[in-house]
Amino acid sequence: MNVYRYEENPLVTPAHIKPHRPDFEVIGAFNAGVVKYKDEIIMLLRVAERPIGEDQKIVKAPIYNSQTKELEIFELQLNDPAFDFSDPRVIREKGDKQGFKYLTSFSYLRIARSTDGHQFTIDDNPFVYPSNELETFGIEDPRITQIEDNYYIYFSAVSPVGVGESMVSTKDFVTTVHHGMIFAPENKDVLIFPEKINGKYYALHRPVPKSVGEPEIWIAESTNVLHWGNHKHLLGLRKGMWDSARIGGGAVPIKTERGWLELYHGATTDHRYCMGAVLLDLENPTKVIARSEKPILEPEEDYEVEGFFGNVVFSCGAVIEGDIVKMFYGVADTSMACAELSLQEILDSLTYIK
Repeated sequence: MNVYRYEENPLVTPAHIKPHRPDFEVIGAFNAGVVKYKDEIIMLLRVAERPIGEDQKIVKAPIYNSQTKELEIFELQLNDPAFDFSDPRVIREKGDKQGFKYLTSFSYLRIARSTDGHQFTIDDNPFVYPSNELETFGIEDPRITQIEDNYYIYFSAVSPVGVGESMVSTKDFVTTVHHGMIFAPENKDVLIFPEKINGKYYALHRPVPKSVGEPEIWIAESTNVLHWGNHKHLLGLRKGMWDSARIGGGAVPIKTERGWLELYHGATTDHRYCMGAVLLDLENPTKVIARSEKPILEPEEDYEVEGFFGNVVFSCGAVIEGDIVKMFYGVADTSMACAELSLQEILDSLTYIK
């Protein structure tokens, strides 16, 4: 697979972002939803910030108060025996290996704009910011689907009751309408197809079973983009392969002559994230036609291997120009990069399912 990584990579880093308040620092600008709007490429960045800490014995946890509409900061002593601080991203209660009590950073969505896809300018203010009790720990990893003149923006909403998928829409990337949570916890990595298929909208999603089952890709249908049903399991993990531990949707599905091409992420048990592809039937996207045996993009460059959470390439959006797939992707949970691949080469690399 021929992959051309932009020479400017990483395109956007935390150093490019001004914190939304002076007592915070930006630690991540990554996992952006991507769409073409008028003459611009818009990257809707997940911006992760954390409270600046002078005392190394104190860990701070930012939480949005949905009643006061203010961001509050809780302080915990690093030597508090009730908590586990071993993961820099989360604060767990002692003995809890899966869940968490608090996050150490706070994420929201901010727009980066470009006319060439290489040089970006970043808006000064947040575009989508937590606003209710289901978003108190922040909002993460947006995707954008254009349907006619509506741009549907959906993202992981994180709160003490779980991680679900919420959605807003916009026509101008100035004002938004909030539509609430469209997939309840525990769920994320939603991708809405860009058009109706035989009178129905379809969406990919990734439930996270707690008792039985694995974090795998499902598909659902809707008549109005808001209410989803008829859920079906679509794609599973593959033991011993690059997508053996968890998988989830990446870019909005791409319509090709051979089928709907979905660029998805997969991770191994040691948390190495790669990008691959799966081909779904044009008329019946619940049917899998072909799938990547090997990744089409994997962490190799220093900016992909080293960072806040290393060995991660994670795409939430791509722009298609003829045979060129411009895959924008988060690197090491820190910054944004872009790589160009051939659409034909991706399709030809897939192994068809008999």
